[in-house]
Order: sequence, then structure tokens, then C-alpha cells
Amino acid sequence: MKTRNYWPLFFIGIFTFTLGMIFWTISSAIKTPVHEDESFLISYHNLDRDFNKIVESNHDFLKEYDFVLSINSQKLKLDIQDVYYSQRVLDKKSLHKDLYKVGDNKILFFVKNKKTQETQSIKIKFNISRATNSYSDLNYDNASLEQKNNTYSTIVKIDKAGNLNITGFVETKTGKKGYFFIKSNAI
Repeated sequence: MKTRNYWPLFFIGIFTFTLGMIFWTISSAIKTPVHEDESFLISYHNLDRDFNKIVESNHDFLKEYDFVLSINSQKLKLDIQDVYYSQRVLDKKSLHKDLYKVGDNKILFFVKNKKTQETQSIKIKFNISRATNSYSDLNYDNASLEQKNNTYSTIVKIDKAGNLNITGFVETKTGKKGYFFIKSNAI
């Protein structure tokens, strides 16, 4: 009786399994949705191209205006420094730790002219999002904010603890734009 050599079948099996895993990986990757980063409420392509303009725009804005963003009574400046840091670095160095709490959070904006000290009427657009995906994004603009004496406020409900980004811009009637990007966490 002849003994059969099963090594060719073993190699064919490994090859078939490997080929199947390659097709499965490609199929899974195609089915997974892509979450594009929209920091500063523009596509990442435009952000890459115009980042220096954003920095210059903030510099020009701060020459004429004082900007205040208050989250749960903690006042923040017009700031984009957090865009440079990963979440781990923020945990160690950030001044923006624990800004949010699970539940209701009061967010308030106002802009003052440095010369006249009058609060200015502004256009606001901002987004609060989880650092990992865009499923729970909260988008706001002037229509969704309460306005009183050129001070804009809203109550934001945060469902669960975790890392959050608030990003957006303010624009004065003269066309000056200021951008902000603040990473924090909800406790």
C-alpha cells in the first residue's frame, strides 16, 4: 500500500486561508465608515492648506478684540494650542482639564472691542465632539444660542464621561475671524 504525502494539501490549505483573510480584511475596511476630521469646521484638506492663515487670523482678531469663552464658569481665551497635543500630553500639561461634567454644562461667549470696551454682535459656529468619532457631535450656531446683550450662551448636555473637543470660530461684523480648538474631558 502506498503512503500519501499530505504536505501539498497543507500548503494549499494555508494559502487558501491566507487569501481568504486578505479578502476579509479588504471587505471589512471597505464597509467601515470614514470619519473625516473637521477641526475648525473645515475639511482637513483646507485646514492643511490654510493653517497659517488661521493663526494669522487669530493674531489679527486679538489685536482688536477680547474673546471670552466660558465653560461652567471657567474662562478660556481664543486658543488653538491644543491642536498640537495628543490626549496623553493634555492629561499631563493641559490647563483645560475637567472642563465638562456629565450632565448640563453652561457655555458662554462674548467678544469685546479693545478700544470701546463694548461687547460686539458676532457670528458663532462651533462643534463639541468626542475625540474618537463623529457619532455624538453637537453642532451649534447663532440660531441655537440664547442671546442677551451680545452675550451668547447655551446649555450643553453631555451623556457620558470621556475626552471631548470644542472647535469653531467667531466672526465680527467687520469680517474678523477668530478660531478656537480646545481639548478637554468630561468627568
